[in-house]
Amino acid sequence: MTGRGFRMRRARRVVPGGPRGAERRLQRRTQPKVVALGGGRGLSASLAALRRITGDLTAVVTVADDGGSSGRLRDELGVLPPGDLRKALAALCGDDDWGRTWSRVVQHRFASEGDLHGHAVGNLLIVALWEQLGDHVKALDLVGKLLGAHGRVLPMSAVPLELQALVRGHDPREPDAVTTVRGQATVALTPGEVHSVHVVPEDPPAVPEAVEAVLDADWVVLGPGSWFSSVIPHLLVPELLTALQETKARRVLSLNLAPQPGETEGFSPQRHLEVLARHAPKLALDVVLADEAAVPDRDSLRDAAKRLGGTVELAPVAAQGSSATHDPELLAAAYDRIFRMHGRIGPWR
Repeated sequence: MTGRGFRMRRARRVVPGGPRGAERRLQRRTQPKVVALGGGRGLSASLAALRRITGDLTAVVTVADDGGSSGRLRDELGVLPPGDLRKALAALCGDDDWGRTWSRVVQHRFASEGDLHGHAVGNLLIVALWEQLGDHVKALDLVGKLLGAHGRVLPMSAVPLELQALVRGHDPREPDAVTTVRGQATVALTPGEVHSVHVVPEDPPAVPEAVEAVLDADWVVLGPGSWFSSVIPHLLVPELLTALQETKARRVLSLNLAPQPGETEGFSPQRHLEVLARHAPKLALDVVLADEAAVPDRDSLRDAAKRLGGTVELAPVAAQGSSATHDPELLAAAYDRIFRMHGRIGPWR
């Protein structure tokens, strides 16, 4: 399906004065129930695409960020880091004037000589509602309602996590030494070769609503995003991993467009799958989505996907003029095609 054809079909879905009553109920039943897992810009790209093709969308977001505004609020107030949650909410805002305005507002950062410098408006709003309501999920639902978000945002765990990585060659003077690197912000930019990651505490509690969403989904989307610091952490929350393994939903893994400097520098597409399998050997996949221009060895990627139980779908999903940024319309078209080709026959629900 071409990008132009997809846009035309989507436009007919949302045109004002469109289907009502029974037709609207039928439209809701034919939309897949999708859960997307990740964090940061990768999850935002996936959500910006998925909200174009379904009205039943839930984001489950990492809570290990310890840098910037999120890290400061986490250290000072002992709260979950709100930054990736804020980005997910912004990505779910609509394309109308209301949605674009609120997306810019929650992403706005103060520039000053004082303590507010660098803080994002959305981070402060989320933390304020956490303190007012005493409930992470209710507060995020309220922010989503305020923004008119096209979906729900949930933290993957109820406690802030510290990400730790085993890195070979972190110190260039000792290229064979294995070092423990602590903190998501540090892991994301670490020199050397990341072998594995784990979280502290080692057995963190999952948010029950996140587990329920995964178990009740038609599709679960993992990635794209920083592999060790945004994608794999979901597999380190035991209850969430169990839900991912036991859900009847189909699972699609969306690969990055390019290796990330530091964290996955030099990684081939198939190596991303091998690392994932090392952290969750019992997790099966149904589909691996990759940009057709970012896969130099298609046979090796297909072999790696097959070992995880999945097939490979190649599609042009990169933004024009950029080899590292997803185009939301093209990514939406790819997801839409996968859901229809690999999903159950007939209406979703």
